[in-house]
Amino acid sequence: MVDCRPAETPIVVNHGLKIEEDAKLADRECYQRLVGKLIYLSHTRPDIAYAVGIVSQFMHKPQVQHMEAAMRIVRYLKGSPGKGIVFRKHGHLEVTSYTDVDWAGNPVDRRSTSGYFTLVGRNLVTWKSKKQKVVALSSAEAEFRGIAKGLAKILWIKKLLTEIGFPPQDACQLLCDNKALSRFRESSSTRSYKTC
Repeated sequence: MVDCRPAETPIVVNHGLKIEEDAKLADRECYQRLVGKLIYLSHTRPDIAYAVGIVSQFMHKPQVQHMEAAMRIVRYLKGSPGKGIVFRKHGHLEVTSYTDVDWAGNPVDRRSTSGYFTLVGRNLVTWKSKKQKVVALSSAEAEFRGIAKGLAKILWIKKLLTEIGFPPQDACQLLCDNKALSRFRESSSTRSYKTC
């Protein structure tokens, strides 16, 4: 890997990774060790979290294409030394969370993937991307499940900040992008949706 060509992104756009019938298998132990190390590393590198989540789905029966995807993450890391999380003082502890869902995005089992990230004082403090446990029948249902995960994280962060003596002064914000939810919000305009 010393002389490898760095990759510009951790995963190919529209990768389409799945288990192929009759595809050549990769060394399972080697793959599991590599992906395990990438999972550990993703705790400080949110830029690889999505790609690592994808390759970790094939731990039980890795194929050559999955190993190539995992090695692409390593090549990306080689080309991006020194990247990580930077915390800056902004003079406030405003809590904001963003959520998004790809409805039925997995071509194999049609389950949606929820993702969120949370900022405290414009600094990234939590992030997660995970497949939902059930198949959503609509994009709104998938989005509501994703919002529930983001809301739970906001409430946990608010409680933590309060316990350590820095309670948020303003209402926490939870942002998402979904037309079905926007229509729901417009149809029930008499309700308040502040999260904290």
